[in-house]
Amino acid sequence: MHELDLAFVRKQFPAFDEPALRDQAFFENAGGSYPCRYAIWRLHRFYRERKVQPYGPYAASELAGAEMDEARRRLSRLMGVEEAEITFGPSTSANVYVLAQAVRQWLNPGQAIVVTNQDHEANSGPWRRLAAEGVEVREWRMNPTTGHLDPADLAALLDDRVRMVCFPHCSNVVGEINAVPEICAMIRRAGALSCVDGVSYAPHGLPDVGRLGADVYLFSTYKVYGPHQGVMVIRNGLADRLPAQGHHFNAGVASKRFNPAGPDHAQVAACAGIADYIDALYAHHVRAGRDARDRNGVVHEMMRRHETRLLQPLLDYLAGRNDLRLIGPRDAARRAPTVAVAHHRRGAALAADLARHGINAGGGDFYAGRALEALGLDPDHGVLRVSFVHYTSKEEVDRLIAALDAVL
Repeated sequence: MHELDLAFVRKQFPAFDEPALRDQAFFENAGGSYPCRYAIWRLHRFYRERKVQPYGPYAASELAGAEMDEARRRLSRLMGVEEAEITFGPSTSANVYVLAQAVRQWLNPGQAIVVTNQDHEANSGPWRRLAAEGVEVREWRMNPTTGHLDPADLAALLDDRVRMVCFPHCSNVVGEINAVPEICAMIRRAGALSCVDGVSYAPHGLPDVGRLGADVYLFSTYKVYGPHQGVMVIRNGLADRLPAQGHHFNAGVASKRFNPAGPDHAQVAACAGIADYIDALYAHHVRAGRDARDRNGVVHEMMRRHETRLLQPLLDYLAGRNDLRLIGPRDAARRAPTVAVAHHRRGAALAADLARHGINAGGGDFYAGRALEALGLDPDHGVLRVSFVHYTSKEEVDRLIAALDAVL
């Protein structure tokens, strides 16, 4: 058990040394985290030294391709998957859209998919549109009071017509961490495939996708301290069955099959900075050799312990107020530190008031309008959302609570 050295962590993020940001407490990490210095440095170096077409026969081109390959190789090892199973795309929204087109071509008439009303629109809308193509779309609905997704409700939807189930690792407004390994195992026993949106979970510890059991796992690197890219893991057994969506001559290239846009060379290369950061945290706290997957697991646990310790007092404070509705679990161990509250004032107005106290938070529907409606809330009115990751300090959470007292 290693306790997170917060002083060391914050030194890895240049934002904390910026004068304009120094007095600001950042609580909108669910919209995008601060980038670590390793990703910034790699992006800067690529644009300065290697901004050429990669994989050519000259030195700068060879180095550019090697850096892109390094990012794929190191992220795959951290997550316990094969290099060929990783697709980089412009965003998770774009990756899901492309995947849905491939699945549409693969499905037969009369077959079904399952979506939830807990999801961000990225892992909901593209699948729901398949209904216009004759695909049956079934909805796994969350509890309208708690926001919980009950696996027993999913079991009632599964039959031999269901080919895929799409659900979040955790919702970006409910925050509850869903039991992904158990749910994926249930889906597999039913003869279907699983597509897990990990965008709201991955910032709190890069997941071991190999052990989760998901057939598809997606997340956004700009929320995991890196550049603006989407990562889609498609396990080999499924990738080979789906029709390619890129240029026909790239159909046999695993990294290009599901990215019709083509890779953003510099940003793909900069994703290796995420691996640099995880390795730096491990080396600073542990200093003993393990393989990449184990190192990532240790860092994941350190992040989660720190976040959980900071989150529980905030949840207790919010749950103790009778003028707002706290969405999702009140136990920090069951959720990510992405916390939405409903109030008689609009979420955007509350966020604007917090900004005057040096608290950077968000207000709105966060592309989770279906989830808010399912909870009986008006997406146009919106909610206030405060979110943080492991580089947040106790002092910043205390500042947030004091500012909430003043604003509410």
